[in-house]
Amino acid sequence: MEERKLPAPEPNPETAPYWDAAKNGTLFVRRCAACGRAHHYPRTLCPFCFSDKTEWQAASGNGTVYSFSVMLRAPAPYAIAYVTLDEGTTMLTNIVDCDFESIRMGMRVRLVFKPTEGGAPLPMFTPA
Repeated sequence: MEERKLPAPEPNPETAPYWDAAKNGTLFVRRCAACGRAHHYPRTLCPFCFSDKTEWQAASGNGTVYSFSVMLRAPAPYAIAYVTLDEGTTMLTNIVDCDFESIRMGMRVRLVFKPTEGGAPLPMFTPA
């Protein structure tokens, strides 16, 4: 089986703190000071109330698989999933380092970072 190559992310001024935190092994989400809700992908404006009063928050790195799909026909098979973080937001990610047949909706997962080709590592999840 072929090793899956992960392209390096391309940070911009708005996402640079996110990728800097990833380099240090921390997953950041944004939390809105106006409505209190966390969101991912981190962006300055809250997608729920449109406030610009958002702050970076380190996530626990724990979550639950909401939904998933396994791509077996890819040159390097992989599992893509929506994971609901304990902080309340849901993110699109990959489930790694496990037998794909063991992945289930509702399964508890924990954060791992996978290296990319020359950039910040990508946040992914493995069974807890």
